[in-house]
Amino acid sequence: MTVHPLTASLRLKVLATALSTFLAASSASTAFARSIYDGDWSVLIITQSGSCDASYRYGVTISDGNVIYQGGAPITMQGRVTPKGALRVIVQSGNQWADGFGRLKGNQGGGVWKGQGMSSTCAGVWRAERES
Repeated sequence: MTVHPLTASLRLKVLATALSTFLAASSASTAFARSIYDGDWSVLIITQSGSCDASYRYGVTISDGNVIYQGGAPITMQGRVTPKGALRVIVQSGNQWADGFGRLKGNQGGGVWKGQGMSSTCAGVWRAERES
């Protein structure tokens, strides 16, 4: 799948949004120790409203509760997972952004996201699976 820089940014924002949900129960400044969610994850972003791409898959790594984007797009991602799996992620690229919330449990998770693309407000759901 070809990803355009601005489209990739919006999708990353969506992913960040989903991950943000996991982090909703904690502040970004809280220090986290290694968590059961640490590792590589594959996140599927699905648009349900707005003119953003229908779906996209991203790779992220969770390390000490911090969500880290694995791609090369010029974005800013801030996200954390609480010890109980609550997640929140915020992604920004230029004037595009996405905010996501959700929960991880075991080797999978999911949640919702909303964001602003180049000319449209978009929203949808996300699903995550731990990579082996």
